[in-house]
Amino acid sequence: MEPNPVIHFEIGCKYLEETSAFYSNIFGWATTQVPMAAFINTNSTDGIQGHITSLGHEPHNYVTVYIQVSSIEKYLQKITEAGGSKVIGPIPLPGGSRFAWFKDPAGNTIGLLQKQ
Repeated sequence: MEPNPVIHFEIGCKYLEETSAFYSNIFGWATTQVPMAAFINTNSTDGIQGHITSLGHEPHNYVTVYIQVSSIEKYLQKITEAGGSKVIGPIPLPGGSRFAWFKDPAGNTIGLLQKQ
């Protein structure tokens, strides 16, 4: 079995600036604003980094983690065969990576990330 580490987290919100300020003020995280998102630097080499996103549509409020995979298509097939379902994707990202969301049989939404 190949390694599939959790490599990123995402916090969804309706109001990007307010949510970014909340986490920055409480935890001291540095954020870099980009369209519809803010990348988070937790100022630590422990753990994983993430971002805050304002999609502009439902779902507004959510938290998800991203699992690194070698092939999104391969893992979406395994997920659906095991009783899960695809939510979105694969969707290309700047730099050549791609992501997708799936629901596990319990209804949890989790992300997949395939690096370039």
